[in-house]
Amino acid sequence: MSKYNKTQRGWAFYDWANSVYSLVISTAVFPIYFASVTESMESISLFGFHWKPDSLYSYALSISFLIVAIMSPLLSGVADYTGRKKTFMKVFCYLGALSCMGLYFFSEDSVEIAILFSMLASIGFWGSIVFYNAFLPEIAPPAYHDALSARGFAWGYLGGSILLIFNLAMILQPEWFGLSGAGQASRISFVTVGIWWAGFAQITFARLPKETQTNWFEKQTLVRGFQELKKVWRFVKREDKPLRQYLLAFFLYSTGVQTIILLASIFGSAELGLEATDLIVTILIIQFIAIAGSLFFAKLSQKTGNLMALQIQVVIWAAICFAASSLRADMPEVRTYFFVLGGLVGLVLGGVQSLSRSTYSKLLPKTTDTASFFSFYDVTEKLAIVLGTFIFGLASATFGNMRTSAMILSGFFVAGWLVLWLLRRTIRKADAPNLDAFAPD
Repeated sequence: MSKYNKTQRGWAFYDWANSVYSLVISTAVFPIYFASVTESMESISLFGFHWKPDSLYSYALSISFLIVAIMSPLLSGVADYTGRKKTFMKVFCYLGALSCMGLYFFSEDSVEIAILFSMLASIGFWGSIVFYNAFLPEIAPPAYHDALSARGFAWGYLGGSILLIFNLAMILQPEWFGLSGAGQASRISFVTVGIWWAGFAQITFARLPKETQTNWFEKQTLVRGFQELKKVWRFVKREDKPLRQYLLAFFLYSTGVQTIILLASIFGSAELGLEATDLIVTILIIQFIAIAGSLFFAKLSQKTGNLMALQIQVVIWAAICFAASSLRADMPEVRTYFFVLGGLVGLVLGGVQSLSRSTYSKLLPKTTDTASFFSFYDVTEKLAIVLGTFIFGLASATFGNMRTSAMILSGFFVAGWLVLWLLRRTIRKADAPNLDAFAPD
């Protein structure tokens, strides 16, 4: 019999629902389809300007991350005041799912549709994650956070992989499904993402706690939202050094992690000359190994403490960047080396994401303002994405290759490891016995 109750299992199942966006839309099928549709276009005219297709797609994602970073703290404060976390989560979930389905209408004559709906899908995904994460400290005691968080990520990797394999079957053998070609199959795959996401999310919404507060949106609600945000910021800034240090460490190593996730395919194709099939194989390798990785590091954290387990993973991430910076397209076994690096990424990807979330939830003070606190977590991650992708692109343009960019990213992991080490010292010195498990001797 499972040690988790119905609510906890329902919460973790949202990873199964939403991870298809991360895999099919953000990482695999849509970026490849976008590149194939726009490959013959020297530039795209949009809003009175001419853009290079790959740059336009990158800028659209950056803008969506900035929008979420600006918007989520305010909405989180409002959600905490009104007691409507689940309502906000539903709104962003449906926005993201419908936007994925809207990508079906993307063609050479309507690139603006791809840009618009890819931005809205990104906003929907990341916006819903803020409120999803905020439920963790509400539905489970700290002792369950690591394992429950890992369970969610493991389900997400499995669910995303199942749908991706189905979509790849449609794209590679469209005649099996009565489709005219790979293009139509790709567009239908975007619809399947929206249906899967919104459909399986119903299990989560049915099992999450009911909204019992009666505060509704009114004239002063936005003001109160800002007040909630200000209260959390004051607490983090002045009264909680461990939480402040952890957010800094999370920002530093997330700059590397999220940049690698978003740009690994571009690195493999543009820098190493790998085929699209090689990239998709690598993505699947990452997904399946990440299932085991998230569960393994959840177990490891029980023996070493959360911070030590995170430090081990950050060292591996730094090694991955260093190894990637040494790869060249003319190396005899570059394809095999890239697969190996993909396996290592999978090992630490699930672990670092699930442990980061659960560690933060354990560091939170006893409060009902969980959405407001998790908005800081979310904003930290989004700003890390903006910084990482900007530095990666700037270094690539300056030095003429992405290998230097990968080497620079390793520096963020080193800095993140140092801050985690300082955090362990802070916790050991503090009179906080409830945090001993984070930094055992």
